[in-house]
Amino acid sequence: MKITDITLDRLRLPLDPPLRAAWDPRPRGRFDATIVRVHTDDGLVGIGSGDTMAGFSGFRELFIGTDPLAIARQVRVIESCNLHGGSYWPLEAALWDLAGKAAGLPVATLFGGTLDRVPAYASFCVLRPPSERLEVAQRVVEEGFRAVKIRIDPEQVNDGIATVAAVRAGLGDDVTILVDLNQSWRMAGDVAPATDLAATQRIVRRLADLDVAWVEEPLPYADADGFRALRAAHPGLRIAAGEMQRSVPEILRWISDDVLDVYQPDVVLSVGMSRARTLAELAMLRHRSFTPHSWTNGIGVLANLHVAAGVGGGPWFEVPYDPPDWTPSRRDFPLATPITVDADGHLAVPTAPGLGIALDEDAVDRWRIT
Repeated sequence: MKITDITLDRLRLPLDPPLRAAWDPRPRGRFDATIVRVHTDDGLVGIGSGDTMAGFSGFRELFIGTDPLAIARQVRVIESCNLHGGSYWPLEAALWDLAGKAAGLPVATLFGGTLDRVPAYASFCVLRPPSERLEVAQRVVEEGFRAVKIRIDPEQVNDGIATVAAVRAGLGDDVTILVDLNQSWRMAGDVAPATDLAATQRIVRRLADLDVAWVEEPLPYADADGFRALRAAHPGLRIAAGEMQRSVPEILRWISDDVLDVYQPDVVLSVGMSRARTLAELAMLRHRSFTPHSWTNGIGVLANLHVAAGVGGGPWFEVPYDPPDWTPSRRDFPLATPITVDADGHLAVPTAPGLGIALDEDAVDRWRIT
């Protein structure tokens, strides 16, 4: 089998009303997605998505004519391209989708087949006042979720903690609450300094009093000593990070030095599926958790799901969901069927070969950027 072509569909979905996310407070009037298709000479097509694939046209010929099932080799080529261009891990997702189809198996089975469903948490994105945030949290719990994640703006800490307190009081102790401080990396154009360790210690102390299960991305990635200090000061609370850490050697050092409780590299945005599997297995051998970030579209969610379920990650899996602003119809707009959890708050691994992606080709045509 040989790769005959790699095509990109760039999609742009208008958002009405615009989305105001906690990590990027500028209103976003559009949501972009790039769908990668790997075509082969025997007719199989692998599908992936996630990052933008910006600049990939300059590297496309490195893959044409090669074996799509030689994924270890393909990963090394992608890593060499990532050094000079964008981040091309959606291509690896498409290759694994193709490999699963060739084998007649779900990718999660190829990655170990540990779980066939995972407990999911609703990952919120919009900054809301306490009463409104509680109302949304109650809605998602009624839909089955048993855990939620709330983002806190470091410039509005008191408001954020009041929101967490309201959700804790309203939902009781049976629902797990996670908190994201969004301090480890920056969106394009954001040059605001991160909250320092002393201030972060005070924030985390207040969150620990509210029985928060983990605090995510509390410090810049470079501050490994700070992560360890937070863990030492709050032994009953997990520290999570790594969603956009693109240095595999650095994550390996974190695991070796026992920096984090929860490792979160996104398989289509940070390190790819193969490397994420290795990192997950090493972290779990040290009795630490692997719970990947999955804030892309539904195809990216599925890629992360297959890796997490394959290796037995947990204790939760991220499902981006914050109605009415961020919904399955927005997140999964290229898919024929939106991704949903069951009544017990679990997300099932698709049983179809590959990643289980069924595209809505009419939607792809409708939102394609020409």
